[in-house]
Amino acid sequence: MINLKNIIKKSFIITLIIIFFTAFSNSYEALNIDNLALVVALGIDSTNTDKIKVTFQFVNPPSTSEGSNQETKILEDAVEATSIPNAINIMNSYLARKLDLSLCRNIIFSEEIAQKGISSYIYTLMNDVQVRPTSNIIVTTCTANLYIKKSIPSLETSITRYYDIFTNSSKYTGYVSNATIGDFYNALVCNSCEPYAILGGVSSSKANSSESNNSNDSEIKSGSSPISGTRSAENIGMAAFKHDKLSGELTSMETVCFHILRNNLNSFLISIPNPSDKNSNLDILIIPKDKTKINVNIINNSPFIKINTTFNAKIYSIDENSDYLNSNIISAIETSCNKYLENIISDYLYKTSLVFKSDINGLGKYALLRFRTNSDFTNYNWTENYKNSTFKVNVETNVDSGLFLNKT
Repeated sequence: MINLKNIIKKSFIITLIIIFFTAFSNSYEALNIDNLALVVALGIDSTNTDKIKVTFQFVNPPSTSEGSNQETKILEDAVEATSIPNAINIMNSYLARKLDLSLCRNIIFSEEIAQKGISSYIYTLMNDVQVRPTSNIIVTTCTANLYIKKSIPSLETSITRYYDIFTNSSKYTGYVSNATIGDFYNALVCNSCEPYAILGGVSSSKANSSESNNSNDSEIKSGSSPISGTRSAENIGMAAFKHDKLSGELTSMETVCFHILRNNLNSFLISIPNPSDKNSNLDILIIPKDKTKINVNIINNSPFIKINTTFNAKIYSIDENSDYLNSNIISAIETSCNKYLENIISDYLYKTSLVFKSDINGLGKYALLRFRTNSDFTNYNWTENYKNSTFKVNVETNVDSGLFLNKT
């Protein structure tokens, strides 16, 4: 006797299995890497019209049907459109593949377009579910298109790893700052800080020539570095914003000062006059000892900001004719370090306040403690009053003389 109940049950199970495999097959087809154009960098430039030029850098990994012996290719394509979404749609049609921005490491704006304001582009990108808020934001001294074309790995085989190392070198030198599109977005809606970005560029032949006007190795930035060899992209310095408009650019050592106030620097190098030989300099490795202490008071309606920070120091370049175990020599080196660091930090702070009028360090959060309510702080309008700030910087440096042996 046929059990109708069992037949219906088996038919139902078979139907579920068919539906599952059909859905899985369709999902796999949609996620198949052969159907995607994987974007690792997105560049935005202005044009002579009301359109923007959007450059896409893709990685074209080996086809799943071709095996793993094929090399991953790096490709660039650009399109002019009225908006980023329209540029993506046009590129989708051109490539006959679906653009995937989930691997996008860098969002790049040219100086020209950054000076006009980029908030609309930031909001558009943040609304795209594929764009990660951890994507780096870079402002270039050249066009974004050229920067992307020159972003070619020399030591790394993976373009994504190249970008990760490229933009995370701050912990080794302090010459570049990590800056993400998510951080930029948050700063746009913040009443106690201003946005900033990584400063990128392409080293030009003029910058590499003897005519370069940078006599100090630490006072360099992207587009004017003394790097020679292939004309590749570089990240040195920072781009400061007043709300969503580019207000100025910071050099390598000014970027170090940014890190000092943020307490996110492992070490950095400075060069000071040699107290034993005025015709030579000493290279000193500076290592933060304690967290930088920041105190903000409001005096006569203007911010008064105290900065106190301490460092350990190691002498890198050693003059064989100098006695670095001599307490007087060590004391002179410490005094010189203190003076140098106090000067560059003060100059950096006055540059951001008086020239850029931009609190990229977020010192406003310390000022907030001086107000009874958040509403009082909002009414004070910190981002506008920051330009009236007065600064007092105190630095204490301890040179470790125990690393050096007495001369025999």
